[in-house]
Amino acid sequence: MQFLSDEWTEAVKNAVASSEEFKAATASQHVRIQQVVTMPDGSETRYWMTIDGGAVDMGTGGVDNADATISQDYDTAVALSKGELSPTAAFMGGKVKVDGLMKVMGLQSAMGMLGSLVKGIPVEYETS
Repeated sequence: MQFLSDEWTEAVKNAVASSEEFKAATASQHVRIQQVVTMPDGSETRYWMTIDGGAVDMGTGGVDNADATISQDYDTAVALSKGELSPTAAFMGGKVKVDGLMKVMGLQSAMGMLGSLVKGIPVEYETS
């Protein structure tokens, strides 16, 4: 399946939703996150994730009233997806920009789990 597609967001949502560890890490969280990925051609691809008391929903496109917007370039998004780069390292290295940082601070451990949760999903990435 193509990275950042509807099929990919559904597979990621299912992987995350099946993790009791992720549910426990997000049990007290209520947040809408807009993800913005700058593609190799300069266009933007958007997807969103909502976390509500451990329940997760996710899809492509925009989300109304996002609590936080996380922006990165395509190569960073790929490295995060593959688990080759941790969200903390990406943020500290300036590869990820977060508008609404305080709202996502409580998600640090949960976001760190994403790479391992999606590792088994067969994904096709664009080549630049």
